[in-house]
Amino acid sequence: MSAPEDAASTAAAWGTAPLPQGAWLGVLGGGQLGRMFCQAAQTLGYRVAVLDPAESCPAGMVADEHVRAAYDDVAGLDRLAQRCAAVTTEFENVPADSLRHLARTRTMAPSGDAVAVAQDRLAEKSYIQAAGVPVAPHAAIGSMADVEGCPDALFPGILKTVRLGYDGKGQVRVASRDEARQAFGTLRGVPCVLEALQPLEDEISVVVARDLRGRAVSYPPSRNTHRDGILALSIVDGAVASDIADQARGYALSLADHLDYQGVLCVEFFVLSDGRVMANEMAPRPHNSGHYTQDGCLISQFEQQARIMVGLPLGGTDLLRPTAMLNLLGDVWFDAQGRQREPDWAGLLAVPGTRLHLYAKSEARRARKMGHVNVLADDAAQLRERIARVSAVLGLPDV
Repeated sequence: MSAPEDAASTAAAWGTAPLPQGAWLGVLGGGQLGRMFCQAAQTLGYRVAVLDPAESCPAGMVADEHVRAAYDDVAGLDRLAQRCAAVTTEFENVPADSLRHLARTRTMAPSGDAVAVAQDRLAEKSYIQAAGVPVAPHAAIGSMADVEGCPDALFPGILKTVRLGYDGKGQVRVASRDEARQAFGTLRGVPCVLEALQPLEDEISVVVARDLRGRAVSYPPSRNTHRDGILALSIVDGAVASDIADQARGYALSLADHLDYQGVLCVEFFVLSDGRVMANEMAPRPHNSGHYTQDGCLISQFEQQARIMVGLPLGGTDLLRPTAMLNLLGDVWFDAQGRQREPDWAGLLAVPGTRLHLYAKSEARRARKMGHVNVLADDAAQLRERIARVSAVLGLPDV
């Protein structure tokens, strides 16, 4: 049987039973999230094809097939569809129309429409509010006249580009209207949204997995610390008050239902000093702050993603032990004098409860995500002590 016939038959048969072992799954994007998805899907007995334009990429190294094509290349998308019964994406900036194209003949999780919402900060905020979840006061900024006319209450605030911003990119803090004028010019007048800064007590995120029949589970929220706009540390140790955790998980599940979302979704929240919970943004994919699930939970966010695609039951999300995730950026590969060096992996792994996850990227660059380390412990105090030891070994700043 040819690959196109095989994919068509397994896709047609699905709906009454899980996809059979050996069936092909597809993923758009060859980065580390795609790599970890490949490994989880292969553990369940499935084969994976990755579509990515790069000659070599982290996911392509472990995939069963690498389709080298641009994300909007119709021939490449059709080749992926011929091979695979179900397809997902590892990042939100893949063209939504490419997902819609694949969805004509294959199971696509998440849908192009859901990803399109997450690609536009204004549409995203509208959807979040329509789901009954509060967001920060904000205004659309499409021209200098909008800067002049926005309410004074939005200052101090953050001016964000509507599209393509991530890891702190496309965001400028503005204390006044004059600074907003300057920032809008710096961002070259692209459509933006101005959000009022909030009195933050904490930043947390919740990962949700929702299957094609609308059944959903959520993971315990992680408390997140960012440095220079990039996630540095996520801790899950039970320190988030139960009422706040329940509210955030409920909000995330409501948003997934409102979007009729299928796949893995992460929703980031602000916890305000008065105890209110407010959504910041969402990511239609597994998320950096959910990497702790690889070792801290029975079923990881990546296995949930694969289970959804093939029609297997969702897995358990309970926390097994207090767990933290430390991001390893390319900076770790440089000493204090700026000379490149190999990090002290032996010293890291000598710290009890550590699990190292590297992404096999060929070149270490500052601010580039190269891997992460999960740290497990018996209680919150021991977890903090182990985080400090790991940070000292790798030369990470205190967080």
